[in-house]
Amino acid sequence: MMLVRAFVSHYRRHPFQLAALAVMIVLATMLWTGVTMLTDQARNSLFESEEAVAPRVHVVRTDGQRIGVDEFAELRLAGVCVAPWLEIERPPPEGRVIGIDPLAMSCFREDAPGGDADELDGAPFLDISEAARLSRKGHDSRLYLLAANENVELPDGYTLRDFSLGPPTGELADSFLLNLDALSLLVLLITGLLVRSVHRLGIAQRQQSFDLLYRFGVPRQTVKQLLAAELVVLTGVCVLPGLWLGTQLAGTLGGGFGQALDSLFDVTLYAGSAESLPWQAAGVMVLLVLTVCLLDWVVPQGWQGAAVSGRRRLIAVTVLLVGLASVALAPGLAWVFVGTALVFAGTGWLAPGLLALWAERRSDQTDSDGNNPLTRWRRRELAVMFRHLALPVVALQFAMATVLAVQALVTTFERTFDEWLSQRLEAEFYVEVPRGADAGLAATTLRGLEGIGAWHQVIRGEARIITDGLASEGSTVAVDLLALAPISDLVLGWTLLASIDRPWQKLEQGGVMVNEQLARRDQLEVGDTLNVVIAGTETSAHVTAIYADYGRPAGEVLMSGAALPDGFSPHFESFSVNPGELAMTDIRERLAAVWNTPDVTVRDNASIRALASQVFGQTFLLTRAISLLTLALAAVALLIMGWVFFTTRVWYFQLLGIWGLPARKVFGQLRHLSVTLTMAVTTAALPLGIWLAWVLVSRINPLAFGWSLPMDLYPRFWLELGLVAAVTGLVVAHLMRRQLVHRAKDKQVKT
Repeated sequence: MMLVRAFVSHYRRHPFQLAALAVMIVLATMLWTGVTMLTDQARNSLFESEEAVAPRVHVVRTDGQRIGVDEFAELRLAGVCVAPWLEIERPPPEGRVIGIDPLAMSCFREDAPGGDADELDGAPFLDISEAARLSRKGHDSRLYLLAANENVELPDGYTLRDFSLGPPTGELADSFLLNLDALSLLVLLITGLLVRSVHRLGIAQRQQSFDLLYRFGVPRQTVKQLLAAELVVLTGVCVLPGLWLGTQLAGTLGGGFGQALDSLFDVTLYAGSAESLPWQAAGVMVLLVLTVCLLDWVVPQGWQGAAVSGRRRLIAVTVLLVGLASVALAPGLAWVFVGTALVFAGTGWLAPGLLALWAERRSDQTDSDGNNPLTRWRRRELAVMFRHLALPVVALQFAMATVLAVQALVTTFERTFDEWLSQRLEAEFYVEVPRGADAGLAATTLRGLEGIGAWHQVIRGEARIITDGLASEGSTVAVDLLALAPISDLVLGWTLLASIDRPWQKLEQGGVMVNEQLARRDQLEVGDTLNVVIAGTETSAHVTAIYADYGRPAGEVLMSGAALPDGFSPHFESFSVNPGELAMTDIRERLAAVWNTPDVTVRDNASIRALASQVFGQTFLLTRAISLLTLALAAVALLIMGWVFFTTRVWYFQLLGIWGLPARKVFGQLRHLSVTLTMAVTTAALPLGIWLAWVLVSRINPLAFGWSLPMDLYPRFWLELGLVAAVTGLVVAHLMRRQLVHRAKDKQVKT
């Protein structure tokens, strides 16, 4: 009991140390809980967004007549599970809205769009009665009857047809979530470093008390056990409020902030915050705190000695170089993750020492430059701080690097997603060729229209690539085939990763293009000869270009429609059309007459793009919330650590006043010192953050999915991080100034 009182008495004398450790555990739990919940919310939102625009099937009449309310009633009376889907086309800025009937969709169960019809609440979805009221106001409308799946049995006179709101995302979403999971693990590492840094600083400050206990005969093992029990109790007490705060913060960022953006920018969030506390996150955090704080008991003393010996720089450099080589040459994702961990370990090992060495070198230069002696003192003091604050410095460096990587990842994904949509939806309108209709007649009709804009026919099917030997030997691999006829201006803006001169003209002359996935898989380069088998006909063509094809794992060959053999049977055909001087309704009527059917599907690509961007924008919004949360709490953690360290050296800073330095200049030195500390750490985080962003977009994606993302830098965000670091340093200096003034007043009172 006396030992317990001795431990408690330390915190009675130094309550700020207890508060710092407790606050850090609360903040770490809050950070991990918030990131976990926001990541799960982003995952759910992305899945629901995909479901909302995923390809489906709808019911059509075999005689080509339009579907109406009577057909809906007939099918439901026949026991067929169908639901109305009423699209209303309104002029900008309102755009398209979709009327749904949640009651009718109840028979879909898990097959409902978004997984649950109740989730489709908010723009662009509304109740079908409201949509019907809008259609009566003269807006263009189209009623579809969605079927639950492709296995629905229909009465005579009806059939199923494919139905889609936008292009499929393929594995773009999987790539995004994989990178998000990797960043979540980095956040967990950062929280561990922050907690360990505060705990180790507190242990160092209590060393004299422990030495006194040892002299009184208390065994070292007993002291360690009491420290472990103290940590367990403190963690158990602090995790609960941190868990609740993280839940509330995630709900605020993912819910309230999303609702505010919905009002300002019409951005809809489908997924809300969790209703219950994430107890799994609490368990992870308790285990993490105990592990990082009690690590010294597990690691052998010999290893700890090596970590602080003169050989540590050589070991750290070796670890760093091995990690860089592993990431650059990794044959699989596992090696990339191992190499990334080694790079972080080597960087964290080297960074504090290198920063201290830099400060010492700067201090040595002051004599030769004839600078003020205070400058030399400040730089020496900065070197001491880098060494004593090694763990929080590394934690802040990792946090800044993670924030940089998150920002680059999100911005790159947003831009890539927009380019990806623009590439596929370049034309103003999309016209689907009905089953059994002759696309050649439609192409002839479009060529004969005067005043029509750019257009081309899209033909999709399957081809086989000869990988080795002859096609008769069976050494072929199936790939997707995309053919365009003619090669119009609509595709000239496609992103080409590599190409010869005038690639599109060479394509018309018999060349082929391949997507990045196929080029990486078969190690194809521009100018190579590709042997392709189409409808049993073998042909050879030169690769004129390699184009970006985000979000799809499959290999694809692009060629001119004129080069297709006569026996080729397409899987799907459509037309991309810019009406030019003509009205799209006139073009639609001509095509309906040519195909002898009134049911011609024409979609406005602008509305499709707006809808797809709207429903996917929620995920990017949530990921930015993760970035904001990580940055804010890292800044708070540095503020607490800086304040704790400065507090231990108040007596030292007071000597400046005793030596005759005016109080104003003392405060100026503190301000300069703290801002230099935070800015130096931020600058050291830039290379690591840029490298981490490169790993995410250029190494993980190609190995996991066969395609890479463009690597872009965003210096403006660097300036924002520098501003956060400067503000944090100023706040620490302000707190230290108040503490110095308070200590001075206490001395005056005692005197």
